[in-house]
Amino acid sequence: MRIGIDIMGGDFAPDATVSGAVLAYNELPKDVRLVLIGDKEQIIACLAKEGADEKNFDIVHTTEIIGMGEHPTKAFSQKPNSSISVGFHLLKVGKIDGFASNGNTGAMLVGSMFSVKAIPGVIRPCITSIMPQENGGIGLILDVGTNADCRPDVLYQFGVLGSLFAEHVYGIKKPRVSLLNIGEESEKGNLVAQAAHGLMKDSKDFNFIGNIEGRDLFNNHTDVIVCDGFTGNVVLKQAEAMYTMLRKRKIKDEFFDRFNYEIYGGTPVLGINSTVMIGHGISNNVAVKNMLLLTKDIVEANLSEKIKLAFQ
Repeated sequence: MRIGIDIMGGDFAPDATVSGAVLAYNELPKDVRLVLIGDKEQIIACLAKEGADEKNFDIVHTTEIIGMGEHPTKAFSQKPNSSISVGFHLLKVGKIDGFASNGNTGAMLVGSMFSVKAIPGVIRPCITSIMPQENGGIGLILDVGTNADCRPDVLYQFGVLGSLFAEHVYGIKKPRVSLLNIGEESEKGNLVAQAAHGLMKDSKDFNFIGNIEGRDLFNNHTDVIVCDGFTGNVVLKQAEAMYTMLRKRKIKDEFFDRFNYEIYGGTPVLGINSTVMIGHGISNNVAVKNMLLLTKDIVEANLSEKIKLAFQ
């Protein structure tokens, strides 16, 4: 297995990304090879700083960087030798099995859609986030920002994607899929939510348990929470803000410690023909390491192929 990482992406690149790659190397099986994509001179200097042997990695030299504030579509097409563009090329031609970056999220989504492309039948690929549960387990929420507006059939497909991810990567048997709404009754919510519930209630593609409310996000009532990207992003940012406030007040709590993004590293783009991971722009080396470990798990689970089969 070969996993590519955009060394130049993120607020603390290349130091944090190289350091994270070194940490991941120490934990990954020896048959997993990390491919460091970026400025070779900077990468070698960072490896030396970490006391790491460059022979343990493959280095692909690039001369351009897509900045965090650049227009995604323009930058992706106008900077073919950027670390993101080169990473997607390597993924497309099969020289790497997965590609991870903490860089420009928009450019990563553009690369996903126009380079490796969506799986036939998938209307809108999406991204997800972990919802820690009170009992020590985890839930998944999707979408969390890719699709601000969603039709009912798109929400239905999120149920399929989330269920497959929860089962094959996190080992949750027969995941319980729910629809985030303002009430548990089937007639509650806006017209989109009502129509989505109508599609999902008789699904044979996943285990639908009905609507849940915001108060059920962190209990053990569900495994997969479906919503549009606008709502999901608000939920995610609110959870991040609560975690930050608790840390500022020096409140230590085992449950809320699990809201730390560093633990999870990143999120896959679900519904595309390969494994693409998007990390937080502020990721430190621990977050980068965990993103790479999760990338390995997703490639190993052959998730994109399982999604293809489900949509045939």
